[in-house]
Amino acid sequence: MRAVTQSSPGGPETLSLTELPDPAPGPGEVLVEVAATAVNRADLLQRQGNYPPPPGASDVIGLECSGTIAALGEGVADWSVGDEVCALLAGGGYASHVVVPVGQVMGVPEGIDLVTAAALPEVACTVWSNVFMVAGLRPGENFLVHGGGGGIGTFAIQLAHAVGARVFTTAGSPEKLQRCRELGADVAINYRDEDFVEVVREATGGHGADVVLDNMGAKYLPRNVDVLADEGRLVIIGMQGGVKGELNIAKLLSKRGAVIATALRSRPVDNKARICASVVENVWPLVADGTVKPVVSEVLSLADVARAHRLVEDGDSIGKVLMTP
Repeated sequence: MRAVTQSSPGGPETLSLTELPDPAPGPGEVLVEVAATAVNRADLLQRQGNYPPPPGASDVIGLECSGTIAALGEGVADWSVGDEVCALLAGGGYASHVVVPVGQVMGVPEGIDLVTAAALPEVACTVWSNVFMVAGLRPGENFLVHGGGGGIGTFAIQLAHAVGARVFTTAGSPEKLQRCRELGADVAINYRDEDFVEVVREATGGHGADVVLDNMGAKYLPRNVDVLADEGRLVIIGMQGGVKGELNIAKLLSKRGAVIATALRSRPVDNKARICASVVENVWPLVADGTVKPVVSEVLSLADVARAHRLVEDGDSIGKVLMTP
């Protein structure tokens, strides 16, 4: 199979396309012939040597894909060879073929083409599991997502808007702020020259954000606690702003707030299978009827993997950058 390998931890130039032995599905697994994969921030960390794959996962980068089932492992009964699917991966997506636990395989939502479907698994599972399954966002609540122009942000804005929440987001350029508004953000905040705490408080009459989805980590921790409403829930899913921050416990206690940190990639297979099943049940209908749309910035060849990584690293893209084998 064709797959992206890495000469050493480092920059995008360390990635190249090569030939590897063909994988074969084991019991409870399927082999997917990849139509497309996507670049995620976690991929950049893995390339830099800061985010190794979980034990037993492929060393090949790539946390999601779409494609066609090419072979079935022992005990797989719900899928057939030739079925078009998308999948959540622990690794291996930057390749022409990948083996996937059957519980992490999802059908392609109606009306979505096979290549575009590669933009869905990671963002849908991340947003649904954290914002709804963990934080319990409800209609009428105030929701703040940081990085509204990225893959997670563009999806979270749409999904929160669809369920009737009031959506706030941060972004760093007029183009991204406008796109966030088009996707359903009620208030888009330029983090370069505006204080999101002040903006959210003023817009909510002092109430604050009931749920915050944060990809920055340490850098935003004190202000995320400041912006929380009483009984607010802060969910941290990234560390772009560092790993160690100071938490004002007295302030959190006074708000009866919660700070939750989660990771999707390292979860047990059965846990990820439950998330995927819930996404298919609750999110896919909204994608199929056009309420929530995958946002794709560019589609490149897998041979252009270095360029794809630079696009995401530089923050110039809006939504997802896809690659086809």
